[in-house]
Amino acid sequence: MLYQAPALDAADRRALDEIAEMRHDLRHLLPSTCRWTKQLRRNLTARAIAGSNTIEGYAATVDDVEALIAGEEPLETSDATRKELEGYQRSMTYILALSDVDADFRYDLGLINGLHYMVQEHHSWKRPGRLRTKSVYVSSPEDELVPVYTAPSSDEVPRLMDELITWLNEGDLDAPVHVRASMAHLNLVKIHPWADGNGRMSRALSTLVFSREALMPAEFSSIEEWLGHGQNTYGYYEVLRQTGGPQWSPEADTSAWMKFCLAGHHIQAQQAKRRVDLYARAWVALSEAAVRAGLDERVAAALLPAFLGGRVRRPVYQSDAELSLQQSTRDIRELVRLGWLEQHGKARGRFYTAGSRTRAIRDEVRRSTDPFVHPYRR
Repeated sequence: MLYQAPALDAADRRALDEIAEMRHDLRHLLPSTCRWTKQLRRNLTARAIAGSNTIEGYAATVDDVEALIAGEEPLETSDATRKELEGYQRSMTYILALSDVDADFRYDLGLINGLHYMVQEHHSWKRPGRLRTKSVYVSSPEDELVPVYTAPSSDEVPRLMDELITWLNEGDLDAPVHVRASMAHLNLVKIHPWADGNGRMSRALSTLVFSREALMPAEFSSIEEWLGHGQNTYGYYEVLRQTGGPQWSPEADTSAWMKFCLAGHHIQAQQAKRRVDLYARAWVALSEAAVRAGLDERVAAALLPAFLGGRVRRPVYQSDAELSLQQSTRDIRELVRLGWLEQHGKARGRFYTAGSRTRAIRDEVRRSTDPFVHPYRR
């Protein structure tokens, strides 16, 4: 027996309806012809990766994760954290690609173990990609020596994983995708089938459920960024502790877990809408300002990350704007000379941030400062 999805109350259904409405709006706000869409999707993926790994104690800046996604060296991240990020990035890249798989796709243990291997490959002594053979417990975030949850015995894991995979393929198929994704997340993290990496894999499985839905890019549905924020991380641990208590208890009420996840999806959808709106307005403002200054509008691809407070790397701009090495180099030099960008560092550590002219446009294109609406606090 697995943990079962709760009966949804009126507040849950209202939250789901509002999430669906925001997702509908997002699909219409994301025309594939917009050149900034690639940068937005990379940024959202980087935020999800950074958030999920921060929960596990591997903190990295979104800038560094974006650099890794683009094939560049991170500037601040330690080697240990970099290995964690690279593993999770590999699994997320594959998960996002699975949205293109045909209707014959089925979940199986090989797929899930393979994703776990990508996440944990650098920890060979922890048997990545293979179910655990020993007991395991989850420690308290306040004190790692204090167990707050003891997972099912290793003898039970194969049977429970078979049941979970059957449910992924056949169970609750008429339920909203947010409900299925949340229950997949809960059951995998409670089974805790591997020696390590269970939290990240559970969050990754949730994203895979969204990716298979294929109605919109899964990176717009992941709540990993939201979960990585300090108070939400503590709330995450607390609701997992409350749901079922200190041991495997699939008969437990999962209502609190569902409300926590739906609140996260609701707020993350609001954030995604704001980012889409900001990227669109910023791209138009930067393109028009560049043309007025006698530059090609393509330089907006270099200015956009700086406008948003991030770092610009010349090779990433070359890829984003589909330019030659010589073209991208000339563009960056000209943007520095004219005060659109400011240079920092040298050689492979060189990067650029917003110059005075970019900052002036940023002051004109204001971000929304309205508070997020919590679906259960009205």
